[in-house]
Amino acid sequence: MTNLSPVASRARMAPASPWVLSAFWFGTAFHWLMLLTLLMPAHIVKFVGEDQKGTYLGLLTAIGAVIALVVPPVVGAHSDRSGRRLPYLKLGVGVNLAGLAVMALAVTILGGSNGFWIYVLGYLLVQFGNNYATAPYSALIPQLVPQEQRGRYSGVMGMLQAIAQLLGAASGFALGALGLPAMAAFALMAVVLLGAALITIRGVPEADQPAPVQTDAPVLSWQELFAYQPFLWVFITRVMFALGQYSVQPFMQYYTADVLRQPNPVASSSLMLACIIVASIISALIGGRISDRVGRKPVIYVAGSVMAGAALLLLVAPGFYIALLLALVFGLGYGAFTSVDWALGSDAMPSGRSYARDMGIWHVAFVAPQFIGAPQGKLLDWGNAQGDNLGYTLVFGLAAVFFILGVVLVRKVPETRHAHSS
Repeated sequence: MTNLSPVASRARMAPASPWVLSAFWFGTAFHWLMLLTLLMPAHIVKFVGEDQKGTYLGLLTAIGAVIALVVPPVVGAHSDRSGRRLPYLKLGVGVNLAGLAVMALAVTILGGSNGFWIYVLGYLLVQFGNNYATAPYSALIPQLVPQEQRGRYSGVMGMLQAIAQLLGAASGFALGALGLPAMAAFALMAVVLLGAALITIRGVPEADQPAPVQTDAPVLSWQELFAYQPFLWVFITRVMFALGQYSVQPFMQYYTADVLRQPNPVASSSLMLACIIVASIISALIGGRISDRVGRKPVIYVAGSVMAGAALLLLVAPGFYIALLLALVFGLGYGAFTSVDWALGSDAMPSGRSYARDMGIWHVAFVAPQFIGAPQGKLLDWGNAQGDNLGYTLVFGLAAVFFILGVVLVRKVPETRHAHSS
């Protein structure tokens, strides 16, 4: 609720377009796809060797998650007090770019244990800068977009993320095929991230003005926030889906090498990711629009079930081409999930006076599960040491369990629907 009239409120909340508003998500999706899924696994092998690759990759992911866990709520709360969003985006992107430069330096010039720890330092800067930027930025959809349009905006965001991931996978394939140095990949990530940020910064000028003061909307304490049932169950559901994603995503390159016996695992994992993303582009925009009509939860029921089934079937895929087909199926579920993810989260925000803080806390539900990378990496190495690629059976099996739990628990979300959709 606000003190503005409905007409004035709607005018105040109308952003330039969903494409401009979501442009920065395009840059971050490209950035994280290339970094987490393609570059870091290869760089970790270069630093520590084959025997401990899962352990160290999981450790690095967990270390980064510490910053991603702490920064969004703190920076989001500060953004709410200042009433501004874009200054945080500008500063965060600058730190993010500096971190990419440090990582590029470590992998290109240095090596061994010294190079690894410089690489870790750069990764921490990347995590800090990116989360510093995205916490206030995450508040823009609930702050600027009316509830009855959030499915469409969330669908556009999901589709832009999917297209960015497709381009990231294609870029990784091309860079690997051409044998270009790591510096080229880091430079490409920096250019895409900066360009996407500039589109949002220049295209959403109203977001840089103080947000409307909502004197009748309380700011809930953390305890009250988690006692609010829509937020609580959306948070828990997102944790489950993120646990499933991070149980598998960091190790896809190793899966294509060890299980599918592909001679070029970087190129093969890039092709699998491309299949996932192409399918997710198809389902993302459709899923968002459907959710505006029938609600968010039915879309998630279907999406989570499809993702769980595909994760299990990948364990028994008889060859690479069947695995590619399963990747397409998984992508249909993943795109549908991402299309409603932000809409469901935005609907669950209890107070307009604390959008950035609350979205920052909600973002923790996606970031904190990155900690699963450390135990899952250890489990992967232990299982594979027993023989018959047991590690992949355990890791992929757990991912399916998490997806199913997400489907089951989302039923508890007391979904609210805008009147126009009835």
